[in-house]
Order: sequence, then C-alpha cells, then structure tokens
Amino acid sequence: MAVKSKTLKTLPEEIEEYRDRMWRRAPEWRVENAAEAEQLVERVGFCAAMTDARRPGPSLYVAVCGRRDAHMPRNVQKDPESSLTWSLKDELMRRGRVYYAKLARGRALFVAPRLVPYLHALWGVPRKEETARLSAEAQAVLKVLRREWEMATCDLRHAAKLGERQRLTQALDELQRTMKVIPQDVLYEPWFTYVWALAEGRFPVELKTKVTRADALREVARVYLESAGMSLPGELAKAVGLSRPEAGLGNHALVAEGFAVRAWAGVYQLSDMPERIKRLSPI
Repeated sequence: MAVKSKTLKTLPEEIEEYRDRMWRRAPEWRVENAAEAEQLVERVGFCAAMTDARRPGPSLYVAVCGRRDAHMPRNVQKDPESSLTWSLKDELMRRGRVYYAKLARGRALFVAPRLVPYLHALWGVPRKEETARLSAEAQAVLKVLRREWEMATCDLRHAAKLGERQRLTQALDELQRTMKVIPQDVLYEPWFTYVWALAEGRFPVELKTKVTRADALREVARVYLESAGMSLPGELAKAVGLSRPEAGLGNHALVAEGFAVRAWAGVYQLSDMPERIKRLSPI
C-alpha cells in the first residue's frame, strides 16, 4: 500500500465509532461496576484511570461517563462520574485481577495480566541489577517490603528510615515505574493511606515470563491498535508512556507481519479494519 506523504490529524468517523465500542464511550456501553471495569481492561489491554478525552487511549473515567467528549470537571469531589471512577479504581486495586500502578512517565494505568510480561520487559529491572539501577531509597523500601510483604505508607517510611515524605514518594514512584511494587489497598479511616506490596506477590507468573524487547514493543503496539483501530502520530507513545521511536518500532513490526498498514506518515491502521467493523460483536 502506498504511503501518503501528508499525515492524518483527524480520525474518520468510522474509527471513532469503533473506539466508542471498544473503549465504551457511549451511554449504552458505559461502565457502572467493577466487573465491567475489569472487562474493559481485559478487552483493551491497558487503560488509564482518571484521564479524560484530552489524552489519547482508553480511560476508565471516559468509560464511566459513556461519552467520547468527557472532560474532567475542576471540582471532582462533587462530580458523580469522577467519584464513581475513583471508587472503581480503589475496588479494582483491592480485587487484584488487573495490574494497577503508576508506570512510565507517572501514568496511572490498569493493565491486563496478559500484557504484564511485555511491559515488564520494557521497564522492569532484574534483581541482580537493582543495586546499580535503583536509588538507595528505592532499595531501602524494597528491602522492607521483601521482609514484611505489605505495609501502609506511614509505617513504610519509618521502617525504611526515610525521614522526609518526599523521599518515600519518589522511591515508591521509582518502584512502581520499574514494576517492583504496587498499591494493593487504600484506607480512608482513621486516615488516608495506601497499602503497598510486592508486584510479584500478585503477578508471579507474568513477572517471571521472559520476553525480548522487540517482541514487547510489537505486542504493546498490537494491543493498542486492536482497540483503537487506527493510531495517529504520537498516540501510542502518549497512551502508554513509550518514546516515539519505541512506538515506531512496534508499529513497523506490525506492518512487517501484515497485521497493520501504514496509511499516512506516522498513521497505522489494522489491515482488516473494514471486516472488524462489520463483525464487531456487542459488548
């Protein structure tokens, strides 16, 4: 297929309608409970938590709203859709059937277990490299959690001997980003706190599965394109937190195997998109 020199900036309406179905962006497909939220994550592979229509990719908040133009209000405390999304985020975290953490570039993502090995191949740090690649603060937190298995934020700060709260926050962000630690619960009484645990405790098989970096980039690109139908320039990178060159490598691999076509510069589409639109089954 000949590649058009100019790129596409606006999605065709049939692609938007495909995304409405896949990402549950219509009133009849809105997410209303934890089971439906987990179905969304399993269907799309990875899903943001509290982003709105201004950021590319599937979003639990947008799916709760059930409309493609959903925008997060300034006063989220009084907004019923924001409140429901936050409650569902907490419930999914506790249920532990999908992976949840702040991953690359600080993006809070839900990840289907089938995709965990691929993201871990991109961002994980082998245990033998922890001393060289993790900060001293992150190593201290990891040492405590390997001994205690789970711990609330305040207790963890004291156990790891990190006096300043910011040092613990940065360490936890680093450990989430490298897929070492996850928040597994949240408590609101007697005060607000997350309960932290080792990611391998909930996803031992997925985190031990060996995957090459090239395969990981290809499969992450595949998962996104399957749910999006078409990927505009920079979309994949922004949605999951890859660099644009990494996203390009993944998309090029899909073209090479015939799974996708490069329709415009930087624009990729499922090679069987017309057939998929026709046979898309009801959710």
